[in-house]
Amino acid sequence: MDESKVLKIVHVIYSLKDARTGRVLKHPQQQPEEFIIGQGLMLDDFEAQLEKLNAGDKFNFVVEAERAYGPIDPHAIFDMPLSTFAEEDGHINPEVVQVGHVFPMADRDGNRHYGKIIRKMADSVTLDFNHPLAGKDLLFEGEILMMRNANADDIQRFNQ
Repeated sequence: MDESKVLKIVHVIYSLKDARTGRVLKHPQQQPEEFIIGQGLMLDDFEAQLEKLNAGDKFNFVVEAERAYGPIDPHAIFDMPLSTFAEEDGHINPEVVQVGHVFPMADRDGNRHYGKIIRKMADSVTLDFNHPLAGKDLLFEGEILMMRNANADDIQRFNQ
């Protein structure tokens, strides 16, 4: 973060769509989303677009996949034995191990990752560890409700 830059706090309501299909990925929330531009809480390109606007401005722009969550990484999709999901008694609960379900897993270093089952076979499942929005061009549509310079209290609140 550039220390000489004036930080802006923003209240925004927006929807997020897949720019190619028009499928809604995030509906506008009832309460505005609040964040400080420049603290890395949102996508860089999203913040850069908002930074050009003022309170009351409506927006509609696309952030391409490469600048959002990146392309789909085929190395982040792989098969795992179904036995990985066995309960203590060795039983595999078919209601839990289903296509579409997301499971937290840890790598060798203890870092947590989330894998979504995208295919289930007789003795294994295919898990996708890509970000759910990887490979998607993102269409943001919304309105800036409030934007002002962030003060010390704002910065402290967001850094807790």
